[in-house]
Amino acid sequence: MSKVEDLIAEMRRNPKGIRFRDLCKVCDAFFGEARQKSSSHRIYKTTWQGDPRVNIQNDKGMAKAYQVKQVLKAIERLEAQSDVTE
Repeated sequence: MSKVEDLIAEMRRNPKGIRFRDLCKVCDAFFGEARQKSSSHRIYKTTWQGDPRVNIQNDKGMAKAYQVKQVLKAIERLEAQSDVTE
């Protein structure tokens, strides 16, 4: 299992205990490089219409739990899209 897959499994088990840098690694792997890296926020663009971004925030070295859940939902949506197109 790869490092990113291990991180995703950990995110599902405990969304409150995820380090911001680990969440950045997962987002970089799925969404590419962040569009904005200023301050404590990182914004990633997604491929679907509507609200086409994932916004994560550094909270003293940790990721916010609700943002971890949002990233997991975005990953699920991205994977569902790729299953449909295949």
